[in-house]
Amino acid sequence: MSRPDDLAERTDALDGLLRTAGHRLDPVLAAEGARVVAQVRERLALAPSTTVVALAGATGSGKSSLFNALAGADVARPGTLRPTTSRPLAAVATAEDVHALLDWLEVGDRRELPVDDPATRGLPTGLVLLDLPDHDSVVQEHRATAERLYARADLLVWVLDPQKYADAVLHERYLRPLAGHAGVMVLALNHADRLRPDERETWRADVRRLASEDGLGDVPTVPVSARTGEGVDDLRALLARAAERRRAAADRLRADVARVAGAVADALDGDADARRDVPPADRLVTALEHAAGVPTVVDAVRRSAARRVRARTGWPPLRLVGRLRPDPLRRLHLQTGPRDAADADRTSLPPAGPQVQAQAANAVRGWLDDATTGLPDAWVLAVRADVRTGGLADDLDVAVASTTLLPARAPWWARAVDVLQWAGVAALVGGLVWLGVLAGLTYLRLPEPVTPEWGPLPAPTVLVAGGLALGLLLTLLGTVGAWAEGRRQAARARRRLRASVAAVATARVVDPVTTELARWRSCRDLARRAAGDGGRRRR
Repeated sequence: MSRPDDLAERTDALDGLLRTAGHRLDPVLAAEGARVVAQVRERLALAPSTTVVALAGATGSGKSSLFNALAGADVARPGTLRPTTSRPLAAVATAEDVHALLDWLEVGDRRELPVDDPATRGLPTGLVLLDLPDHDSVVQEHRATAERLYARADLLVWVLDPQKYADAVLHERYLRPLAGHAGVMVLALNHADRLRPDERETWRADVRRLASEDGLGDVPTVPVSARTGEGVDDLRALLARAAERRRAAADRLRADVARVAGAVADALDGDADARRDVPPADRLVTALEHAAGVPTVVDAVRRSAARRVRARTGWPPLRLVGRLRPDPLRRLHLQTGPRDAADADRTSLPPAGPQVQAQAANAVRGWLDDATTGLPDAWVLAVRADVRTGGLADDLDVAVASTTLLPARAPWWARAVDVLQWAGVAALVGGLVWLGVLAGLTYLRLPEPVTPEWGPLPAPTVLVAGGLALGLLLTLLGTVGAWAEGRRQAARARRRLRASVAAVATARVVDPVTTELARWRSCRDLARRAAGDGGRRRR
């Protein structure tokens, strides 16, 4: 059972749904939803304590005669000409000001009836009774007027007669589409006096069967006779209860909201069994890495890191040869140390080949297919419209250029080896100078000073041999260290570059899809809230 005050909440939910979904909904369905929202708010603002009851039916069903019998006065004019009712007629039995309400209903012909007059067995207080044109009128304008008021009346009383009650147009065009409004409908079986008692019961049973097939369930069915007055009091009592409860208008509007919300929820369901979680973006990021030239950059980082270590740990006299070789990173217009994306220049990476570009495009499409599996077509198209691959290559290039690839300084141990290398060079030079001095003194046949011995060899020789041995050993250790440092920095750079590429993939592909999926989930939740008990049960 719906709460009596939840209509406004459901209407707000439907309104929010329409605003959130926007162009993603079918235009016809969106227009119907907007019409229902406007109708609910307009009706709630107009004579909320008055119930509008409309007599609907086919030509010859006796609506006008029943209208007079319910009103207790000859308000309408029954006749032999068809159609008899060309314009809607209102019988007003309420103390509430209903002029604005009738203006909204576009009913100009109005008759006010006595209110709370015990001497009159007329229309119950709190009601406005409408006599509508025939729904099968040969005049198109009359049919349009009747159908417009079918959508706005609070309570519909379908007046059926024994000849036309099974008419296919009545059931397929009107009763079946209004199955969700069974709670605010009554079937009045008019001309019951023309049938024998057994025929009357057969007719009533057949009407109930057809109503059940139309989805109306246990809709109230009242045999009446406008001529003899049979059943009129029973029908009047039903209307009186509706007026006393003052819920017919809310129930009708709630059913309208539930009908539209249920249709929207059905449209939003898509393939209800498909997974709609955002898939992992690992394969997408990997494909974009190749398109951005990350493997080339990682290899350049490895060689540049090794080159920098060798420049610190190699034998100083031969370092100049290594420095003549260009830095692999600088050849790509890439630098070490942190950089901002705003300050990053374009790299000199070679453009990705057609095969790599095709793989990246296929990866984007494949990821989008996985992410949108089971969504309605309109939402799939909206996702693809939000994900624009134009300029993606430029964003990836800037992301690579702004990524910190190497630390600004060489590792501490390389700097320590550099100090030792220069100490070895100093020992070598010192030993050579010492030996040169001794050789010069010998050449000049001057007395030589006493040369100290370090172990089995003279000190100058030990300095020369030790300097050379130290340089060779440190160079070998530096070569191994440069290889290890290159691999270590390449692994770090790969992680940083993958994070940078993933950030581009998230901003350009994942976030738009996530936003659309969140919008879709929000619309689905709003549709279920708006449908409430009137919508079909969903997963």
